[in-house]
Amino acid sequence: MQGVPHAEDAVCFRDVYKAFIARERSKTPMLALEDVSFSAAPGEFVSLVGPSGCGKSTCLNLLAGLDQPSSGDVEHHGQAVRGVNTRIGYITQDDNLLPWRSLLANVELGLEFKKVPREERRRRAQEFIEIVGLAGFENHYPHELSGGMRKRGGIIRTLVYESDVVLMDEPFGPLDAQTRVILQAELLKLWERNRPTVLFVTHDLVEASALSDRILVFTSSPGTIKRD
Repeated sequence: MQGVPHAEDAVCFRDVYKAFIARERSKTPMLALEDVSFSAAPGEFVSLVGPSGCGKSTCLNLLAGLDQPSSGDVEHHGQAVRGVNTRIGYITQDDNLLPWRSLLANVELGLEFKKVPREERRRRAQEFIEIVGLAGFENHYPHELSGGMRKRGGIIRTLVYESDVVLMDEPFGPLDAQTRVILQAELLKLWERNRPTVLFVTHDLVEASALSDRILVFTSSPGTIKRD
């Protein structure tokens, strides 16, 4: 529930403000987030919608530990986020596949960081590749794949890591409508496997309605939650 933290929450924002210096030589801060409070339970799929520049992506960056709030608290399973949060997954609008690695090697990347044995990580990566219909393309490099295929690869590379919280920042933004619908269905199928908590940023209200348990509606900048 918005602004009502519980001990079992996977994510909690409490009275969060975030200000940035608008220009390099300016001393006047620009307020991006104003008094943002919400929580998300384990396994909940929550979409963040609102005008451009209202602080939706800033919320994701705060939870990822890529930035710190100016005031207020950001918590992951009851622990304050103080630095880069390696316990969560983050899917951006770009697929960010490494061009010198094959699709299979890209999907295995996070499991390598977790020191998962080679045979196990290959088995898990192959399983996810098959789920999203990319079997047969394991040895292809990113430049040999279509935009939709690269997007599938980027999504499963994060989800195979099996983080309990996954952040998605307009992951389907640059894709055509038909590919978006296909990937939305595949995303829900993948999410059903382990049901991580998802914070999903989108400008598409139909997409938010189709995917989410809850939708948080942000005001224009400085962003605050108008409705849950």
